[in-house]
Amino acid sequence: MAKRISILGSTGSIGRNTLNVIDSLHGEIEVIYITARKNADVLVQQALKYRPSAVGVIDKEAAKIVENRLAGEQINVLAGRLGLLDIAARDDVDIMFNGLVGSSGMEPTLSALHAGVDVALSNKESLVMAGDLINREKLKTGTTLFPVDSEHSAIWQCLVGENLEDVRRIILTGSGGPFRTRELNTFSDVTVEEALNHPNWDMGDKITIDSATMMNKGLEVIEAHWLFGLEAKQIDIVVHPQSIIHSMVEFNDSSVKAQMGVPDMKVPIQYVLTYPKHAQATWEQLDLVKVGQLTFEEKDLKRFPCIELAYDALRAGGTTTAVLNVANDNAVYNFLDGKIKFTDIPRIIEKACEDHEWIESPNLEDLLNLELWTTEFVKNAV
Repeated sequence: MAKRISILGSTGSIGRNTLNVIDSLHGEIEVIYITARKNADVLVQQALKYRPSAVGVIDKEAAKIVENRLAGEQINVLAGRLGLLDIAARDDVDIMFNGLVGSSGMEPTLSALHAGVDVALSNKESLVMAGDLINREKLKTGTTLFPVDSEHSAIWQCLVGENLEDVRRIILTGSGGPFRTRELNTFSDVTVEEALNHPNWDMGDKITIDSATMMNKGLEVIEAHWLFGLEAKQIDIVVHPQSIIHSMVEFNDSSVKAQMGVPDMKVPIQYVLTYPKHAQATWEQLDLVKVGQLTFEEKDLKRFPCIELAYDALRAGGTTTAVLNVANDNAVYNFLDGKIKFTDIPRIIEKACEDHEWIESPNLEDLLNLELWTTEFVKNAV
């Protein structure tokens, strides 16, 4: 019997890769729901190919276009943020893939878990903002959170058959992005085009900028804390320019397990879809002779201050990680729009974390209110 799934953000990088993997699995997966923010053309193409029961479109003008083009196709169209949350909360699927970008993914993750649906999580911001709420909801409903990020998928795979008590630390790898060797005194001159030129990975704009600032590694530290129950001091980062080792686990006896592979998001996506099997794949295999060498460098906190901001936020706890996340989202989009410099991103994030009204154990309403406050704060800081 085919596994039934919903895909939030099906027109984005993760969504398209997920659908590509589904195609390669030849009928093992049935797509029941897909959603997009406003890419009507691609969403309509996907809907006509995969024949979901319903599609969601957050942008209401784009939803009208989709509704007109799917007229008579027996595919329901849900519009707006409420339509997205409606689809996220539906319990007639086996797993929900959350490929949304930024803090917009938090509520859908909670909605799916509350409905008793397992979640494949690419949206790391869900855990960064609401890790405690999500873990409590998982415990209450007996659901599972599957990591889709390549680093956390690697840790998950390395921990299969292992006891967490035997883990000394985990080591998240990062390529160092496009500015690993750039002169530090030129960072204020970084252009959007330069920041979007990642050396190894083909990703969406927002996460590509996060890679350039290395905030993606900082957010992954916080995500790892909630996924694996480890403290900040047990989560390390090492720069690995080749992006072949996706992360490692060091055990108490100093042995280390690493998960390796070509830098292709289809690999962790397929592992979630076929778990616990490692199914046959059609994409490129790792050729270590061709790679030649694997190198490692210490993380540079002067070059990438966003890493330290994330560690500080995790240690501070409470609402600080949520503010960090929302401030980063908004700062990145302002940089992409040409409104601020690359070096303004960490400055704005740090100030937002310092100035917000800290809450030790926030509920969902607290987090949604804080999202509004932080968005306004960044707007005024630009």
